[in-house]
Amino acid sequence: MEAFFMSSDRSSKNKGEKLKKIGSHAQRIHSFLEVFDVLLGSVREPIVILDPALKVVKANYSFFRTFNLAPDEVEGVTFYDLGNRQWDIPRLRELLEDILAQKTAVSDFEVEHTFEGLGSKILQLNARWIVREEDETWLIFMSIYDVTDREYYKRGLEELVEKRTADLVVAREEAENKRLTAETALVEIKKLKDQLEAERAYLQDEIKLEYNFENIIGQSDGLKYVLYKVEQIAGSNTTVLILGETGTGKELVARAVHGLSLRKKRALVKVNCATLPTSLIESELFGHEKGAFTGSGARRLGRFEVANGTTLFLDEIGELPLELQAKLLRVIQDGEFERLGSSHTLKVDTRIIAATNRNLEEEVRRGRFREDLWYRLNIFPITVPPLRDRLVDIPLLVDFYVKKIAKRLGRIIEIIPAGVIHALEGYHWPGNVRELENVLERAVINSSGPKLRLVDELRRPSKEVHPSLETLESVERDHVTRVLAQTQWKISGKNSAAEILGLDRSTLRARMRKLNIQKS
Repeated sequence: MEAFFMSSDRSSKNKGEKLKKIGSHAQRIHSFLEVFDVLLGSVREPIVILDPALKVVKANYSFFRTFNLAPDEVEGVTFYDLGNRQWDIPRLRELLEDILAQKTAVSDFEVEHTFEGLGSKILQLNARWIVREEDETWLIFMSIYDVTDREYYKRGLEELVEKRTADLVVAREEAENKRLTAETALVEIKKLKDQLEAERAYLQDEIKLEYNFENIIGQSDGLKYVLYKVEQIAGSNTTVLILGETGTGKELVARAVHGLSLRKKRALVKVNCATLPTSLIESELFGHEKGAFTGSGARRLGRFEVANGTTLFLDEIGELPLELQAKLLRVIQDGEFERLGSSHTLKVDTRIIAATNRNLEEEVRRGRFREDLWYRLNIFPITVPPLRDRLVDIPLLVDFYVKKIAKRLGRIIEIIPAGVIHALEGYHWPGNVRELENVLERAVINSSGPKLRLVDELRRPSKEVHPSLETLESVERDHVTRVLAQTQWKISGKNSAAEILGLDRSTLRARMRKLNIQKS
């Protein structure tokens, strides 16, 4: 009995303590709610107090106004059921259940949610335990913040970043395109600069030359026909082949074709195939890269590149080595070639004018000239007549050259005897106009007064000799041999064979090799 009463007393005591504790909690909650009404009623952010069953115990004025709810629609209602269950947010339900199960004194969480009924506002919910003792949650304090502007700003910032990134990508692509364009332009500028420098160097060399002709002098029918053909072909881009003996003025005809063409604003570029060593002709025509061969210390533009957009005059084309004729044919047909030491194909727009004193048809038969190249060159041939076939032009030529030479030498020649003209008209002129000019220069030098006096013994050809039955090569061989014998085989210098024939020393040596002329 004593134990029973002691047990009863103990049970009554525990119940009393428990009731006392509950009363204490209720008092604390009541006190908290009073403070809530006083302090938080005027807070701008919506605030709501939930009990452990997640029913609304209290809400402030801002909560009612924000969500358009009355107090009787809120207090005592489960939080998830508020406002047509718009608070039934899966993530919020999950976090609230977690907060009820927490054993610690305090727990915070945030949930962002878009409330369509509030004009698509984005709200942030913050929750904390309050009035919690001995692992029992009595109240949950939840505040609600409108973060719409922040989210919109964040999204706007992201969109701005994306737009700026896209703009930067576009700007980078434009910069890259401009860089590539600039690099292409620099390459083109360098190419034009190299071409201009090569052309300038070429023109400087051309200025040093003294041409045998300044104008085409004459009125013979043969010369008039040549000029007619020049006018006929000059305006086109057709390849021209100029034929004729040495010294007839083939280069002058080539310059006349170029001077009447659409390319006349650029200089005529010239290559004499007979004066260049065989080993250098390819480099001279097509250029070479640095290190292409021994001694090639820098890249060099060939004459085809220099003549891009203008006219290239290939003098003495018959002297071109057979192995280079195929490469020349390709340029004539396709306008394409490669520099020595390079595999890069270059394209040029160059008009070709070729000249030769050889019978190319005979050279083809002998296998010394490509037949396909011959057909390519022989599209529009112009044959310049030899001086012996235009004797009517000799007086005009004599008058022109005597005045030119006398002016250069500081002499005055006023009288040209008829006998001099007669002697000049009776000579065969194997060296043609170039030989005539040399004869006249020696005459001016040896004339002590105003009367021109010939010093050369100009013999008429023997009647037994029939030049028409001899080949051009044999006539040339005989004449060169005769002049060499007359000068005791003096090839260069004053009163030498080269001076009499009007040829460069290297050209004369090349002709001697071709004609197989050797001193016995």
